[in-house]
Amino acid sequence: MAPADHNGSDEGSVAADEIRLLLERAERLEEEKKGIADDIKDTWAEAKARGYDASALKGIMKLRGQKKDDVVAKQAIMDTYLRALGMMA
Repeated sequence: MAPADHNGSDEGSVAADEIRLLLERAERLEEEKKGIADDIKDTWAEAKARGYDASALKGIMKLRGQKKDDVVAKQAIMDTYLRALGMMA
């Protein structure tokens, strides 16, 4: 007997079920991702409404994910450049 194909045979229906399940899972995850993105947007809007600078907070959030030594080194370089440009006392 010939191997089943994707045109309605048993193996084809198994493949179709698998594809459908993968697509449905990806669709659910995309919906969750959209919901999380909306929550993040709302959080930054709340920060702004409370008088905080969302851009500064986002910068701090990036720094929090780095090693302390790396942050200190980057800050030292930035300070040096700002002084050279006369933007810092």
